[in-house]
Amino acid sequence: MTTKAVYKPHRFKLRLHRLTFSRFMLYLLLTVLVVIAGLPLFAMVCRSLMPLDELYIYPPRLIVHKPTLRNFSDLLTSLSSSTVPFTRYIFNSLFTTVVTVLASVMVCCMGAYGLVKHKPAGSGVIFAVVVAALSFSTHVTQIPNYLVVNKLGLVNSYWALIIPKIAVAYNFFLVKQFCEQLPDSILEAARIDGAKEFKVFWTIAMPLLKPAWTTLAVFSFVNNWNDYFSPLIFISSNALKTLPLALQTLAGGAGVVARAGTVGAATFLTTVPSILVFAIMRGKVMETMSFSGIKS
Repeated sequence: MTTKAVYKPHRFKLRLHRLTFSRFMLYLLLTVLVVIAGLPLFAMVCRSLMPLDELYIYPPRLIVHKPTLRNFSDLLTSLSSSTVPFTRYIFNSLFTTVVTVLASVMVCCMGAYGLVKHKPAGSGVIFAVVVAALSFSTHVTQIPNYLVVNKLGLVNSYWALIIPKIAVAYNFFLVKQFCEQLPDSILEAARIDGAKEFKVFWTIAMPLLKPAWTTLAVFSFVNNWNDYFSPLIFISSNALKTLPLALQTLAGGAGVVARAGTVGAATFLTTVPSILVFAIMRGKVMETMSFSGIKS
């Protein structure tokens, strides 16, 4: 004998109505937040395409009516010269940023892995020093950094922009938290099979730590690409200037009013790489932020 399920349509419709309304309110709130967050980016794009007569019209316009690419051509003309072309600034930023990101990922991952899984003598003190370093602002350590870099004879060189940013306390702390979740059984199985320690780290630990070091790479790229203060302190040669420093020099020079569109184009070019890197790596970043990495 079969039994038939008894449905209560009125109660079901009431629940469906409540669920739909709550989701509608949630989507509405998220849409408003997305618009607020994206409005500065939209204004930046419009400003980079605005002709000079629209930039200073009153009341100010948010949407460009007559878009033009002249601001970008003026930017290339302003930053290019017979001695230092515009592509040189791009190369300087790319080279220092990429080398810093790769070195920081390797050093922080190897250091955190060794500290957590091998527990050398004084590992607790080392981690306490790293945590204490998180409380210091980067501007506070600029004078000691400059004294060390100057003592090493690296001022006005690429290495002055790379070496001080390799061992970052926050990056080390981030990877260390993920290393603690690495299952020891997998690492021991690899060692029993005859794998050397570096092979265990490179072929087993690094793939499992991918959410952590991917997030580290994104943050390191954004911070180093947009860094204006370090090149200002360490670099004096025009041939070694990075793109943010060159653009900031353009924005603060003579004829600021006439170059307002050029500055908008410069801001656009400086911001786009960071947005692209985050858009490509956003999945791993969100996975790290939710702390849903490795479960033993």
